[in-house]
Amino acid sequence: MNFSVEENFSARRLDVYLSEKISATRSHVQKLIADNLITVDGLNVKANFKLKGGEEIFIQEVDAAEVEYLPENLPLDILYEDADLIVVNKARGMTVHPADTVTHGTLVNALLYHCKDLSGINGVKRPGIVHRLDKDTSGVMVVAKNDAAHLSLAEQIKNKIATRTYRAIVYGVLKDDAGIVSGAIGRDKFDRKKMAITPDGKPAVTEFKILERFKNFSYVECKLQTGRTHQIRVHMAAIGHPLLGDTKYTSRKNPFDISGQALHSHTLSLIHPTTKEKKFFTAPLPDDMKKILDKLKSDKKFGKG
Repeated sequence: MNFSVEENFSARRLDVYLSEKISATRSHVQKLIADNLITVDGLNVKANFKLKGGEEIFIQEVDAAEVEYLPENLPLDILYEDADLIVVNKARGMTVHPADTVTHGTLVNALLYHCKDLSGINGVKRPGIVHRLDKDTSGVMVVAKNDAAHLSLAEQIKNKIATRTYRAIVYGVLKDDAGIVSGAIGRDKFDRKKMAITPDGKPAVTEFKILERFKNFSYVECKLQTGRTHQIRVHMAAIGHPLLGDTKYTSRKNPFDISGQALHSHTLSLIHPTTKEKKFFTAPLPDDMKKILDKLKSDKKFGKG
């Protein structure tokens, strides 16, 4: 695939630009560059090459024969599908794409079985994956079936044209009916498996509003203005209201039956890459969160806030 860098573009590293442009990890882009699979104006350059604007970038597609991950006939809750994209309701507990330690049972394995035509921009481990959800976060996700759709969707997410809302159950009773949490997010310097609000992190903004209050918990809707790793989990914990069941960001006792954090990607809106129609998708709340809400509403032990 090839495309032109925007004109009048301020100087930026090639790897940083491409990781945002095609919604890929920076390390993946750097590997493509190191393997001479990316050229700028026909030349092989380094990852730190500074773009000025107007350059022609070519990304060589990986031979399909190199695919290491096999299709698997796994349950797949499809909300919408056409020639350009597929929208799914990802189950809690399902990893989105393979990694060195996870080679099967992922959403990608299921997608490879269901459809053969997925975008190749993100390589053999993440075909079609434009954005991710944590393993223990359920809900709506869009997957690209071709490179043109992938670029369009990635650009929409980057420019906040595509919007997402989440539903979450958090510890404690929030006083404000709505609010905004701002705080740059980066790797936790004490635990590289965690994210944290840090001065050298990437800007991150989360909007929230109360849907219902209980004695010791709150049911909230969160809207992402940015899409950082673990963003909602980090931001809600930072204001003293971590997600129920989130053992990574809180040690509070979980009195309910849920495996992982009580977080669900509820809605997604976007512009269709080909038809240009506005599309809106909703993934129904999973049974585990429904049961918790029912208990919060009916059990006198928890009661209303």
